Amino acid sequence: MVGYDISALMEYKGMSVADAANEVVMKKLGERGGEGGVIAMDRAGNIAMPFNTTGMYRGWIDADGKVTVAIYKEP
Repeated sequence: MVGYDISALMEYKGMSVADAANEVVMKKLGERGGEGGVIAMDRAGNIAMPFNTTGMYRGWIDADGKVTVAIYKEP
């Protein structure tokens, strides 16, 4: 349902992928006692990786070819 909710917020409320993903993971999921995260991408290649846990394995390559791998939240 998290993916569906993100998509619906983007489609019906015109939210960006980052705003929609944060809304679902940080607010909706958190308010229900849920823990986790999501890696989301829109059709333009914008990415969002919000999580409400201590860490979440994730990685990406930016448009310049820079590779980034992370586990914990950035300082």
